[in-house]
Amino acid sequence: MFWTKNCSLILLITTLLLTTLLLSGCSGGESNVTTGNREGILHWGNGTDPQELDPHIVTGVPEHHILTALLEGLVLKDPATLEPIPGVAESWVISDDGKTYTFQLRHNAQWSNGDPVTAHDFAWSWWRALQPALGNQYAYMFFPVKNAEAYLKQEIDDFSQVGVKVLDDYTLQVELTHPTPYFLQLLDHYSMFPIHRATIEKFGAPDERGSLWTRPGNFVGNGPFLLTEWQLFKKVEVTKNPYYWDAASVKLNGIRFHPTENVTTEERMFRSGQLHHTASIPINKIATYQKNKPGLLHSHAYLGNYFYRINTKLPHLSDKRVRRALAMSINSKQIVEQVTKGGEVPAYTFTPPDTLGYTADAGFSFNPEKARQLLAEAGYPNGEGFPVTELLYNTSEGHRKIAVAIQQMWNQYLGVNITLNNQDWKVYLNSVDSGDYTIARAGWIGDYVDPNTFLDMWITDGGNNRTGWSNPRYDELILKLAPKAGDRETRYKLMREAEALLLEDMPVIPIYIYNSKSLVHPSLKGLEPNILDYTLYKKLSLEQAPTNSEEASH
Repeated sequence: MFWTKNCSLILLITTLLLTTLLLSGCSGGESNVTTGNREGILHWGNGTDPQELDPHIVTGVPEHHILTALLEGLVLKDPATLEPIPGVAESWVISDDGKTYTFQLRHNAQWSNGDPVTAHDFAWSWWRALQPALGNQYAYMFFPVKNAEAYLKQEIDDFSQVGVKVLDDYTLQVELTHPTPYFLQLLDHYSMFPIHRATIEKFGAPDERGSLWTRPGNFVGNGPFLLTEWQLFKKVEVTKNPYYWDAASVKLNGIRFHPTENVTTEERMFRSGQLHHTASIPINKIATYQKNKPGLLHSHAYLGNYFYRINTKLPHLSDKRVRRALAMSINSKQIVEQVTKGGEVPAYTFTPPDTLGYTADAGFSFNPEKARQLLAEAGYPNGEGFPVTELLYNTSEGHRKIAVAIQQMWNQYLGVNITLNNQDWKVYLNSVDSGDYTIARAGWIGDYVDPNTFLDMWITDGGNNRTGWSNPRYDELILKLAPKAGDRETRYKLMREAEALLLEDMPVIPIYIYNSKSLVHPSLKGLEPNILDYTLYKKLSLEQAPTNSEEASH
C-alpha cells in the first residue's frame, strides 16, 4: 500500500477547524475520549483525508483504514498471527494441486441495505476490478487467477475464461494459474472486496471513476460499519452496521476517522483527549514518551519500506548511473539515527530483510566517492550541468525533515541542486499517478506477508510502478518463473535475481525500513501489534471509565 503544493485555502480551513477542536478540548468541556468511551465511539487519527472510498481505485494506507471498516472480503486475518480466518466465506477447500479454491459463503451475510451477499457479488466485483478503463492500479493482485492478466490486457474478452466461477448463490470457485502460497492473504486486501452492483450502476457505469456511489447516504457496504458522514479535511464517520453477519461481536458503536496531516497537531489532539489512537508521532516527541509515558507509545516492527521513486523517463534521470549515484550519496544510517530516531533500519534492499524467510543481497551502499565517479561518467562531473531537480513529498513534517537532509547530502556529495515541493495527499497522489514528478517520496507497506508484495509492483506498466522503468527479464522472473517454482528455495532464488535487477537499475531508492509508531489511549483495548499494522475493528473495545486517565492539558 502506497504510503504538488498545499492549497492555501485548504490549509487555512484545516488549521481553523483543528484550532477550534483543540480549544474545545481544553476549555473544560468533555473530551472526545471521555464521550467516546461512554458512547462506544472510537476516535482514530487517520493521517490524512482519503483520496476516495472506492476499493478498486485507491492505493493508500489512509483509505485502507476506512475501507476495512466498511467492506469485507472472503477472508479476514487474525490480527495476532496474520493467519487467514473466515470472513464472508465461512469455509473453503483447496485442491490437492493447490490451484483450485472453493469457497462456501455465509447465508446470513448481508449488504447494509439488507440484500444478501452472494457469490455473484464477488464475481461481478472482480470483473469490474479488471476493467481496463477503470484504471485499477492494484489489478495485478488478480494475476494469480487463471487468465486474469490476459483479460485485463484485452488479450481475451470473455470473462467466463477467467478462473472465477459461480457454482451457486453461495459457492464461489477460483482457479489459479499456478499454486500461490499467499493467495488467501490477497483476499483480505481491499482490491478484492466485493461492491454492491445495483448501487454502482445507479450512479454510473461500472468502470467510471469518481462517481457518487462512495458518498454518505449512497454507500452500500457489507462490513461491520456504515458510512454516515464524510466532511472533507475534517472527519469520516462510520456507525455500527446492524446487517453485518457478525454484528453481535462488534463492540464499538462507531468510529470517527480524523484526517490530520500535521503530526504535531495530531499529537496535541491526543494529549487533549481528542484521539484514542494516532497515525504517527512527531520525531521530537519519541524520546519524551519513551522516558515519561512509555505505556502510551506503541512501537513495533512494520513490514514497510520508505523510499524515493525516480521518473526514469526524464532525460537526466534515464541513465542508471545517475540514479545509482543519487542512491549511494544518501547516508541512511545518519537519517535513522539523527532525523527519524524511531528505531528504523537503513534499507539497502527494497524488500525488508527476513520477509517470510526471504532476504535479498544488498544492492548498494553509502559510498560518496563511487557516487561522484558514476555521476561524472554520466556526464555531470561534480554536478556540473546537472539540471535543478525537484523532490516531491506529501505534506508532513517528518517527510520534510528527511527531504531537507537528503537535499543537503546530494548537494554536499554530488554538487547537485535540489528543490523541494510538498503537496497535500490527494494532489500528491495525482501528480505521482500521472508521472508529473521528477523524484517523489513514497512508502510501501506489505499487503500480505510474502516478498512478492514488494516485487510484483515493479513489473512493466504495473499500476503501482509509476517510474517508467521496465525490464523484460524482471517481468519473466516475477510473472512466470517464480510462480512456477516447485519449492520455496527455488522461488526465493528467482526473486533474489529479480530484486538484484531492480537495485542495479535503481528506479527507486530504498532509504529505511519502517517501524510502526503511534500513541494509544489506555482505554482502547484489543489492538494486536503485527508487522502489517493490521487492525480488526470488531475486536476493539473502549473502557468507559479507564483508571488514571492519561489526558493532559496544554
